[in-house]
Amino acid sequence: MKTKSKIGTIIKHEYLSKIKSKGFIIGTILAPVGIIVIYGIIILVAVMSADQTTKKLAIVDYTERIGAMLVERDTSKFFLTDLKEAELNEKVLTGEIDGYLVMPKDFAEKGAATVYTSGGGGLGFVTLIERNTEDIIVNLRLDEIGADESVKALVNRGISLSTMKVTQEGAQDDYSQVFAIMGYVMGFVIYGLMFTYGAFVMRGVIEEKANRIVEVLASSVKPFEIMMGKVIGIGAVGLTQVLFWIVLMGIFVAFGGSIAAGFMGTPDMATAGAEMQDQNAMIEMLNNISISPWLIVAFLFYFLAGYFIYSTLFAAVGSAVDQESDAAQLQIPVTLPIIIPIMFIANVMSNPDGTLAVVLSLIPFFTPILMIARIAATSVPIWQIALSVVLLAATFFACLYFAAKIYRVGILMYGKKPTFKDMVKWFKLAK
Repeated sequence: MKTKSKIGTIIKHEYLSKIKSKGFIIGTILAPVGIIVIYGIIILVAVMSADQTTKKLAIVDYTERIGAMLVERDTSKFFLTDLKEAELNEKVLTGEIDGYLVMPKDFAEKGAATVYTSGGGGLGFVTLIERNTEDIIVNLRLDEIGADESVKALVNRGISLSTMKVTQEGAQDDYSQVFAIMGYVMGFVIYGLMFTYGAFVMRGVIEEKANRIVEVLASSVKPFEIMMGKVIGIGAVGLTQVLFWIVLMGIFVAFGGSIAAGFMGTPDMATAGAEMQDQNAMIEMLNNISISPWLIVAFLFYFLAGYFIYSTLFAAVGSAVDQESDAAQLQIPVTLPIIIPIMFIANVMSNPDGTLAVVLSLIPFFTPILMIARIAATSVPIWQIALSVVLLAATFFACLYFAAKIYRVGILMYGKKPTFKDMVKWFKLAK
C-alpha cells in the first residue's frame, strides 16, 4: 500500500470517528450558543451592576444643601442624619448602619468628601456616590458664576465620537471598536481550539499506545505515517467545526440588525429619546457592518498553522508516555507558548500597530493568536503578514522534524516514565 493511501486511511478513520461522536455534534452546536449566552450575561450583569450596591449610607452634610439633593435622587441608598461622627462610628461597628458619608463645607469647591464603612463593599457604592454627586457639584459651581440653564445643558451634554475609515471609495464607517473586540475573540477562539484539538491528538496517541493498538499498526504503517494521519484527521475535524461556526457568524451578521430590533422592543416613553438613539445606532451598526473575506481566510490559516505546529508537539509528548497523568510535566514546554500570548493580547489590542505588538505577533509560537487579533483590529502591513506565513511554515517543518523523531522511538517505548533528557536522547538516536 502506498504511503499516501496509508495516511489517507488513518485520516479517514480519525475524521469519521470524531465527527460522528455525540460530543462533537453537541459541542459544535452548543459551543457558540453557550459563548454568546455567557458573554451576554457577563456584559448584562456588568452594565446593570456597574454602580449597584447593597449598602445604605448616612449623609453628614455640612454644606446644608448637597446632602438633601443626593438623598432626593436615591432614597434607597442615602439618608440624612444629625448624629455626630463618633455616634455614627458606633453604629457602623455594631452593624446598625453600613456607613456614612461626610460632606465638608467646601465640598462644592474642592470636591473632596470621605466615606466611612466597616470595610469592604466593593467599588459599587463609591461609583454610585461619584456618579450622583459629580453633576450636582458641577451645576452648583455654574450657579456660583451666574451661568444660565442653557450653559448648564451645554456642559452636561457630554460628547459622542464616531470613527471613519478613509478608502479609495471615500470615507466609510470604521467600527474599529467592534473589530478590535472581534480580534480579541478570534484570538481566544484559536487559543481554545489549539489547546482542545492538540489535547485530542495527545490523548489519542496515548490511548493507542496503552491499548497496544499502535504495535499492530506499526507492523504495516510507519510511525511517521501514523502520526501525520492522526494530526491531519483531527485537524480536519477542527476545520469542520470552525467552518460551521463561520456560517453561523455569517447568518448573525446578515440578520443581526433584525434580531437586535426584535429583542430590544420599544423603550419606555420616559427614556425613549436616549434609548431610541442608542438602539438605532446599534441596529444600524449591525446592518452596515461587513466582515472581509480575507479576515475569514486569515482566521482559518492561522488556526490551521497553529494547530499543526502544536499538534505535532502534543503527538510527540503523547508518544513518550504510557498514561495521560505522566504527560503533565512533559507538556509544559508545549502549553506555555500557547498561554503566553493570551497574557499579552490586551496590550496588543490596545496598540495593535505598536512595536511590542509587531514583535510579539511575529514570534511563530505566538503568531496564530496575536496576528489574527491585529489583522481584525487594524491594517497590518502585507510584509508583516507574509513574514509571519514564512516563519510559521519554517517553524512547522522544524517541529515536524523534531516530533517525528521523538514519535518514532517513543511510540514503542513502555514501562519507564520519560524525562526531557530521555526525549533528547531519542531525538539523537532516531534516524
